This record gives sequence, structure tokens and C-alpha cells, in this order.
Amino acid sequence: MPHWLTGLLTCLLILLNTLIGIGPMLILGLLKVAIPHTGLRRLCSRGVMWIAETWAEINKSIFHLLLPTRWDVRCDTPLATDHSYLVISNHQSWVDIPALVNAFNRKTPYFKFFLKRALIWVPFLGLAFWALDYPFMKRYSKAHLAKHPQDQGKDLEITRRACEKFQQLPVTVVNYLEGTRFTLAKHQHQQSPYRYLLKPKAGGIAFVVAALGAQMRSVLDVTIVYPEARPPGFWQLVSGQVSSITVDIRGRALPPDLIAGDYSLDAEYRARFQQWVSQLWLEKDQRIAELRAELAARG
Repeated sequence: MPHWLTGLLTCLLILLNTLIGIGPMLILGLLKVAIPHTGLRRLCSRGVMWIAETWAEINKSIFHLLLPTRWDVRCDTPLATDHSYLVISNHQSWVDIPALVNAFNRKTPYFKFFLKRALIWVPFLGLAFWALDYPFMKRYSKAHLAKHPQDQGKDLEITRRACEKFQQLPVTVVNYLEGTRFTLAKHQHQQSPYRYLLKPKAGGIAFVVAALGAQMRSVLDVTIVYPEARPPGFWQLVSGQVSSITVDIRGRALPPDLIAGDYSLDAEYRARFQQWVSQLWLEKDQRIAELRAELAARG
């Protein structure tokens, strides 16, 4: 099929799948808010997760049926659905999200992203994100914080409150440490010391670790690499123009001395946490270079 027809058919099937699942998900989401009984609310949460996992699994089938993309998923650690994980990944494109879905759906608990607040207004998906208890973040510029210092730390407080909900059920928390998608312009503007990555931000995951560290099985260090010099967009994926996607997953133990600490007030703990993140990023940068060289050699 021509690319435009593949893309149109793929999008229509994903839309149909979404329309079928969104109604039951919203009903359970509203019941979860209305019911005071903790056990029933937890049951509603499990129902919402099941619908989301089924929706994602059907989308995976659509991709595998219609698209020529080769999904190269590598994992050096066993995964389980009854443990919580912290996923740390590089971020280049909207295609990163289907890549994570393909790698983790029904192998780990359904994952939670920290989303920009504006995404709650996206038709259908915004309501689904709300029902799934995705935390909506609002990032403030330095100029805004200079004029409104009372907003300092609000995003991290949202992280703290969201993690309190995550303690009720196993969860996979996905965090893009760069805070935004990688582009050459951003890379040059930051004067990033890494070849393929922007500078990481440790504060967000420090709060996740403080809230969930005791229940996490491990950190899943994810590296996503595309063969194209420029990361593909979502239309390129659904229209069959992405030849392959490599998702490299490496299990890492969370250092015991980082599980408990106050990132905001303890300077020594903050320095240790930032050093751990910097080392992860150095190794990830090297891993990206290795994977890109492998893809280049494969042709």
C-alpha cells in the first residue's frame, strides 16, 4: 500500500480502538472518584488499567499487522507485573511512546507518564489520562519564577502527590530526565556535554524515588535508537516509513543510599543523586553511540 493509505488505515483503526475503550474507562474513572470505599476504588483502578493495557495490546497488533517496522527490543533483566519500576529513558520523538508500549505492555504494570498540563485538553486522550491518574505538570520558566516566586517547587509537589496514589498498586513510572525532546538546537543551546543527549534533570525522579523507592524492584534504563539521522515523527511511524526501532533495556539496582533522602534540603544527598544520574547519562550516551554504530554497520 502507498504510505498515505497505510497511515490513514492505521489511524482509523487506532481511533476506533480508542472510541471503544474510552467509555468504559471513563465510567470506571468516575466511579473511582465517587466511591468512598478504598477496596472498591482500588478495584476500579485495576479495571481502568486492564482497559488501558487491552487498548495498548490491540494497538500493538495493528502496528505489527500493517507496518513494516522491525521492533528490536533487548532486555537483560526479567520483568514482572507485580512490582513497581522506575523507567528512565532518552526522549527524541512522539514515537518514543509507542516504542515503550511495545516493549513493556503486559510485561510490567501499566506505566504512568508525567504529562504537560495542556494535554488534558486533547480529545479523548486527555480524559483517558485523567482516568489513569497521570500527573499533569506545569513547568514555569525562570522569568516567570522571578516574577512569581510562590510558584517555585509546585511541579515537584505535584510529583509528590501523584506518587502517593502510586503506592496503592504496582506501577511503572516513566521519566524523561531531559525534560523535553532532543533537538540539535536545544543541544547546542544547552552546550550539553553529551553527544546524543540533553542535560538530565534529577529533581523529578528524586521525589519519585523518595516516595516509591522501597517498593521498586529496580530501575529500568531504556535507550531508544532510530536508524534515521533525524528521529521520525508519529505520521512516519503509522504510515510505514520507519524501518526499525531499537529499545535497549538494562536493569539497574537503585543504590540503597538514594532510597531515603531529602533532595530539596539535604545538599549532600542531592549531590550523590546528581552524581548517580550523571553516571547513568554518560553510560547511556556511550550506549547510543554503540547502537548507532551497529545500525550503520547493518545498513
